[in-house]
This record gives sequence, structure tokens and C-alpha cells, in this order.
Amino acid sequence: MEKYFKNPILSGFYPDPSICRVGEDYYLTTSSFVYYPGLPIFHSKDLVNWEQIGHGISRPDQLDYKNCETSLGLWAPTIRYHQGVWYLINTFVSGGREAKRENFVLTAKRPEGPWSDPVFIEGADGIDPSLFFDEDGRMWYTGNFIVQEPLYEGHHGIYLCELDPDSFQIIGERRVIWDGALTRSHWIEAPHLYKKGGYYYLMVAEGGTFVDHSVMMARAESVEGPYEPCPRNPILTHRHMSMEAPVSVVGHGDLFETQDGEWWMVVLGIRTYQKTHFNTGRETFLVPMRWEEDGWPMVDNEEGRVRVWERRPNLQENKALPVCGADQFEGEQLAWCWNTIHPPVEPFYSLTERESCLRLHLLPQTMEEICCPAFVGRRQQHKSFLAKTAMDFAPENEKEECGLALVQDDRYHYLFLCGGTEKGTQGGRMLRLYRCEGNGRKLVEERKIESGRIYLTVFCTGETYRFYYGFREDQMESFGGEQEAALLSSDVNEGFTGAYLGMYGTSNGAATEGYGDFDWFVYQG
Repeated sequence: MEKYFKNPILSGFYPDPSICRVGEDYYLTTSSFVYYPGLPIFHSKDLVNWEQIGHGISRPDQLDYKNCETSLGLWAPTIRYHQGVWYLINTFVSGGREAKRENFVLTAKRPEGPWSDPVFIEGADGIDPSLFFDEDGRMWYTGNFIVQEPLYEGHHGIYLCELDPDSFQIIGERRVIWDGALTRSHWIEAPHLYKKGGYYYLMVAEGGTFVDHSVMMARAESVEGPYEPCPRNPILTHRHMSMEAPVSVVGHGDLFETQDGEWWMVVLGIRTYQKTHFNTGRETFLVPMRWEEDGWPMVDNEEGRVRVWERRPNLQENKALPVCGADQFEGEQLAWCWNTIHPPVEPFYSLTERESCLRLHLLPQTMEEICCPAFVGRRQQHKSFLAKTAMDFAPENEKEECGLALVQDDRYHYLFLCGGTEKGTQGGRMLRLYRCEGNGRKLVEERKIESGRIYLTVFCTGETYRFYYGFREDQMESFGGEQEAALLSSDVNEGFTGAYLGMYGTSNGAATEGYGDFDWFVYQG
């Protein structure tokens, strides 16, 4: 067995990880914001090799978030198991820039689902809810809240309340167990409760989601407090390091013990290029922990930080089935890697209308709108990658376009599309590259092309995207020159998601029966 593994354990946009062990099996979930299906669920036996097994939100009628901005939607889930029942608790954020925050619980008999419809917890404000089941069977809720009369910007706190185990509603009083002013904490959030050695430990994130991000700890002899902060807080942070470090902006963790008695933490972090840019979004990392003689946890490696190469857990290696980067669209359902932007109101794609093809029906909606466009995409998981597809598309008019999209949100994206002309099929086809930067799309290049199958390719060098097309897979021509990758960096749009890429079609506001057929799609990191 190899002695080391390479972080991140989940590459690409998988932030706010939460983990749960049941026997020798580990289950992990992350935020998904507006992407559907939502709340991906992974399984592992060795903490290094992970396989996706389902989603917490997998039915369009389960939760309506089709009008949310890209960085709203499903925030920071916690996954837990208690007496034969699986629990996912999550924050649903909607309502535009003046965001509305509601917290809900999902339950299931199996971690892969199906999961129940959401049960919203009345009076549970704030974000980042977590569940803790005490030894006496009581169910406790922790969450973050904004102080009504803040002493400074980012003055938040953590509260605790008991939940009825049947209705998931608050019973009894609500207690503030960590006022951020006590430690001068900014944007304190992401609370998780644990019990060890006669103490209740409360772990939180602090410092916001960028350069000052960190993990803090407090403890108490009673679950209701009072909680004393760890004298060595923060117990994990990279805030003292350069953004150009291999891993930065670490925080929002979940702590757990293996069946062999080792302690580990999953946390989010980022990998930058050009100092501050990161198209892969916030990713999931694994770091070893230990408990000191004074009863406080700390990072268990020489540097005291999250490392790219880390010693493996003392668990038998259990390699998951390798995920192939090529999809021939031969199944009855899309592979786990694929998402749409928002849950589709009506199906706009099919895997059966043409054998071994993904048929994408064009929609009037465009990528520049907050909507559910005709887009089926996957995460950018590497700084450098190659993606390509084979498409059959015969546009009927100048409104119809179909091809590839590289997306950060409705304001920042690239569109590499085949489109029609005013003369319809008699006028031939046009190939167009668009760049969208805040205020609508701009045409980068346009070229008339022949009819028939077209191969579209995107090559990312880390700092640039390069686009290619051809009518044979082995004969490709450059198109549009080099385009900066930083346009799709999470720090540019000041959002919480990572870049996506995939297949997209639109009729640009017009009614249509047009569609594009994709024979296959390849993503290679």
C-alpha cells in the first residue's frame, strides 16, 4: 500500500464538506448551490478513494430553487446517522441579494437515497446547521446567527437548541453558546458538536470564506455550555501563508474518528494560479489530527497545515471503480458527474430519442439569465484539462445555437456555439465564440463552416482557454485565439461556486423544436 495520498480528495467545486462514519464505511456530502441534482453523496472505505452514490436532492419537485442566483441555493449540509436513520440538514438560501435563509432536514433509510422531502425548521435562522445526537437520545441543533446589534462587521454567533426527533421542530429555549465578540471572531459559522472524554467540543469556522478562513474550537462539560475557547485557536488555518501556497483558504471542517482510533478532518481549501485565481472552486481536503495531553486537538503533521501530499490513514486501501472521463451516453440516466443549472421544470434532454446520444432540446432561455438553460455540465476539476465532444446540429435560423459552454455564472462564461443564418439551412452554418463578462455576451470570432458532424474542443493550459473545431476528430483548427481562464475564476465573480463546462443550446428567446445531438463527451485532466 502506498504511504501517501494526494490532496484534494475531491477535486473541483466540492466545498463545505461534512463526513459521517458508520462502522467501516465513510459518507461525505458537500454544498452544491444551484446545481441539480443537489447535495452529492460519496462513499469510501479508506478516506482516499471516493465514489459518488447519490444526491440528497434528486427530484425537481423536492425543492424549488429555479430562480436562485448561482451562489445561492443549497449551502453547507451536514450528514449524520442515528439508530438506522440517515440525516441531511442544510440551509436553503433564496431571495436574491437580500437572501432569505431557511434550514431543513432530509431523512433516508440508505445513504444513497431516496431522501425525503425537506422538513423546514420553524424559527431556525442563520446558516450552516448541524445535528448532534447525545447519548441520552436527545437531538441537538447548532447554527449560526447574525447578532442584532453587532459590535463590528461580521459579528455573528452560534446558537444551540433541542429538536423534537419526530417533527424536527425546536423545543425548549434557544441558547447562544458562542458569541463571536468573545474571541473577536468575524463571520463565525459552520458549527459541529462532538463528544470526547467527558467534554462536548464545538468546532466552528471563522474569518469568512477567503484569506482569513480558519477552524476554531471550544469545549464545555455540558452540551448547553458554558463553552471555553481553545487557547491555541485557530486549530487550523493558512491565513499566515501566501495565496500562492499549494493549498490556501482552508476552513469549514468536520472532525471524525476512524475505527482504528485515528482522528482526521475534512476541510475546504483552494488551489490558485496567478496568485489569486481558482477556477476549480473550493475543494475538499483531508488532514490528520491528534489530541494533545491538555485535551485539545491539533493538526498531526510537521507543518501544522493541510498538505498536498499527506500520509495515508491506517486503513486498508480500497480503490473505487475508476471514473472514466469519456461518456458515450449509453445509459438510461446521466452519469453522477453531470448537472443542470437549477432543477428543470420540464425535461430538455434525452438519452433515448437517439441511440447512444445525448439529445439537447434548445430552450428560449440563455446563459445570461437566472434560469434553467438547456445546459448539461460537469465541474472543472483540474487547472489544466482537455474537453471535447462530437455534435450533430442543423440550425433552422440565426436564433438557434448549440455547442459548448464554460460557465462560472450568468455573468461570466464562454460560449463556443454552432449557429444558423437568416437563410436557415440553405445559408449554411456559423461557428461563434462568445465571451460574457458582466454585461452580456460579446462576439470574439465568427466563421462560416460546412454542414455535418462537428468536433468541438477546449484546451485549458491553466491560465488560458483555447478553442478548436474540425470535421474530423484528428484534424482540428484553432478558433478565437487564447482566452483568459481568469474570467471564470471564483474571485472574479466574487461567488462561491467553481467553473463548469458542458453542452448548451439556445433559441435566444424564440420558440423552437430544434435540438443538438452529442455522440460523446470527453474530459481529461
